[in-house]
Amino acid sequence: MTVLHDGAPDGPAATPPHIPVLLAEVVASLGLTGASLAVDGTFGAGGYTRAMLQADPGVRVLAIDRDPNAIAGGAALVAASEGRLTLVPGRFGTLDALVRDQGAETADAVVLDIGVSSMQIDQADRGFSFRNDGPLDMRMERAGQSAADLVNGAEEATLADIIYHYGEERRSRAVARAIIEARRKGPIETTAALAEVVSSVVWADPASGIHPATRTFQGLRIAVNDELGELVQALHAAERILRPGGRLAVVTFHSLEDRIVKQFFSARSGRAAQASRHLPSADAPTPRSFTMVTKGPVTASDSEIHANPRSRSAKLRAAERTMAPVAPPLAAIEALAALPAQRGHLVSKSGGVRR
Repeated sequence: MTVLHDGAPDGPAATPPHIPVLLAEVVASLGLTGASLAVDGTFGAGGYTRAMLQADPGVRVLAIDRDPNAIAGGAALVAASEGRLTLVPGRFGTLDALVRDQGAETADAVVLDIGVSSMQIDQADRGFSFRNDGPLDMRMERAGQSAADLVNGAEEATLADIIYHYGEERRSRAVARAIIEARRKGPIETTAALAEVVSSVVWADPASGIHPATRTFQGLRIAVNDELGELVQALHAAERILRPGGRLAVVTFHSLEDRIVKQFFSARSGRAAQASRHLPSADAPTPRSFTMVTKGPVTASDSEIHANPRSRSAKLRAAERTMAPVAPPLAAIEALAALPAQRGHLVSKSGGVRR
């Protein structure tokens, strides 16, 4: 979910937390009836999982989350589900393997809610937001390279690329230079310290209310957690695990995520994917493994936006699995998830994917 304004997800601090966006639309798009296995790839606070369990008494849910806090927080829902909910730690990029680990060969539905959760934003010690000062962390799994490691160790060009391509910050080079200068005096270790550095070279836009550090924080968070790479892997994993007639619903919150989902569905429903006018498609047409359920993105109603302002930027796309065989990975969307320096390693002259 895109982090806007003062660090909260697309809305003021007073917005009630943990409200799943487009909930009715997501459940309707999945068409859950009878004995079904649904996969919630981003459990979070369990909003979509609860709704799927309530959709039909025959529905079972396998819910996945990479955040150990989310797994612990879901224990009560697991206990109340009377055996219909299994909650497992892991990344949704491997959701097909996680489903098979639970003894199932196929799934009837997969839902993915992309981005950072309100719970993660609200906890200062997680380091996702500059609203309350905390350690510069941003790790969803609380393991591996942190945002502080990246900010204090990456080269200037790498930081500029991350901030520009993942954060969509036009003054990325100035921000990267300011970070390099600041860390010469000492490591940048807190969210407030980084926000101050960014604010010295990016000016506030009174019209939008967006904090100057918002886009930089978004870019670093995406890089630390490989969010776009995981999204690409999850789309392919869902294609592998869904039975014919099974459905995939994806909710995105900013253009980077939505572009990948749109390109994937376009290619898999019959049109060749093309990353951009600067990166021609490297993928040959493949059998149609999906047919679209939604005709274009579904967005929130005025009443939902009024009740939950962060739903303003949400887009839902859903498709149904056909009987076509699983196609090779799409090099074009893998390139969309990568920084420019990495794209040449993904798209070969023959259109294949280099490993």
